[in-house]
Amino acid sequence: MAHAPQTFLDALAVRTWCGLALAALGRAREEIDAINVYPVADGDTGTNLYLTVESAATAVEAVFAGHEAGADGGTPSLADAVRAMAHGALIGARGNSGTILAQLLRGMAQVLAAEGGAAHTGGEGLRLALRRAADSARLAVAHPVEGTVLSVASAAADAAGGAEGDCVTVARAAHRGACEALAATPAQLAVLARAGVVDAGGRGLVAVLAALVETFAGEAPALLTAAPDGPHARVDALPDSLAGSTESCADGADGEDGGPAFEVIYLLEAEDAAVARLRRRLDALGDSLVVVGGDGLWNVHVHVDDAGAAVEAGVEAGRPYRIRITHFGAGDAHARVGERPLRERAQRAVVAVVPGEGLAGLYTEAGATAVLARPGEPPASGELVEAVRRAHAREVVLLPNDAELRHTAAAAAEQARAEGIRVALIPTRSAVQGIAALAVHEPGRRFDEDVVSMTSAAGATRHAEVVVAERQSWTMAGICQAGDILGLVDGDVAVIGADVTETAVSVLNRMLSAGGELVTLVLGDGAPEGIAEHLEARVREAYLAVDTVVYRGGRQGALLLIGVE
Repeated sequence: MAHAPQTFLDALAVRTWCGLALAALGRAREEIDAINVYPVADGDTGTNLYLTVESAATAVEAVFAGHEAGADGGTPSLADAVRAMAHGALIGARGNSGTILAQLLRGMAQVLAAEGGAAHTGGEGLRLALRRAADSARLAVAHPVEGTVLSVASAAADAAGGAEGDCVTVARAAHRGACEALAATPAQLAVLARAGVVDAGGRGLVAVLAALVETFAGEAPALLTAAPDGPHARVDALPDSLAGSTESCADGADGEDGGPAFEVIYLLEAEDAAVARLRRRLDALGDSLVVVGGDGLWNVHVHVDDAGAAVEAGVEAGRPYRIRITHFGAGDAHARVGERPLRERAQRAVVAVVPGEGLAGLYTEAGATAVLARPGEPPASGELVEAVRRAHAREVVLLPNDAELRHTAAAAAEQARAEGIRVALIPTRSAVQGIAALAVHEPGRRFDEDVVSMTSAAGATRHAEVVVAERQSWTMAGICQAGDILGLVDGDVAVIGADVTETAVSVLNRMLSAGGELVTLVLGDGAPEGIAEHLEARVREAYLAVDTVVYRGGRQGALLLIGVE
């Protein structure tokens, strides 16, 4: 819908731009997903860009709401609005394309907020902001590739730099330059030419810049592409030769031999020096590395074969959280022409909530989509729904792995079912029950049979954890004091002790007194050195024919998780 044009950029224009960009990406999301072949043909670029802008728009709305609720009932400054936009995009960035877009918005914010409390800026400020955006995004990518969104952003900045006039003129020039660069991407990147498509991330940026034009001009521009009979041709959509199809997008992703198996994304609180070391380490582990942010908060994106190592690198650099690990899948991310077409849904997938980085790596290596839940930061139902969508399967088994998440998981399952996905919720109360369920998971058998088998395996696994008491309280085992070591069996305190290893032995004895064939130990970061060897020796000495497996869970809250099945 057309609105009143304006020639300058202020907080209200930022708000309008975010809303229009979100609407534009909403309309183009499926088209952009369908032409996504680089760096990985996982068909989610449009969705990732939409979610990133949605987070930016939400942050801007929150700033406006805060000012409107204030004593003066006024509006935020331009600096307040652009900082909120950039921060929202940073914390909500999804995928390679969303992470780069977040850095583009951050680069713009660095320029637009530099004037402090200025109410607005004109064409010169917008030109400088677009230039900083393109340059900072290119610096954030470990190995920039031409024919991608980086080329489109640079072309937009170049075109804007040559434009004289107000924000309307500059925005139109940037959009025109971006369209021309987008049309040229197949000639710059062989994988695009083979698939017959333009770059998906660049297509998304064109939509965002079109929304910027609409913000100032009052109406959206047509998409411009290079034409053989003139410098520009006005069209309403991509030409058929560049539009692509789901079949044509199945060409290789990271080259003829495919690429890494996992996408790892997390927010990171860390100092600049630590991030510089992290970049070098992640660059050696995988590809598609993008690290954006600053001022102590970063968004890290990388494609790797060893997801656990990528997360561990973040732990060494600072405090990673909101960790998302996605297994591309041999038939999805690295499909070949003549094999499975892009975005063909897998028949079945498993989505699991896990309490630590080590377990997240373990679950993803087993083929599950892991959702990390840090102590005090349980995932919301929306995050679980997003994970179910990311699994991209017709049938999904959902493992909450926490009794307190059962209702949240049930709500997520209902929403996913409303979207046409068949979801079965197995009420696992611990990650060790989830491990047992995953061990018997067989995608090839009937869904109901698989769910029954997984439910049975989880139900047959008793679970325990060894934790440190945070405060004095009454328990089924008596009164505990802050700092005491507690052994919980099936959710209830069974042992109160002073030593971690002794308490763990006591818990293990109680659990094995009822029998068992396999003991699973998941060590947290705070577990004392040698505790696993001590417990394994205890099992060998006292319980014949009982096997023990040990995993490292990372920062999982509990010192130790124990499963007996």
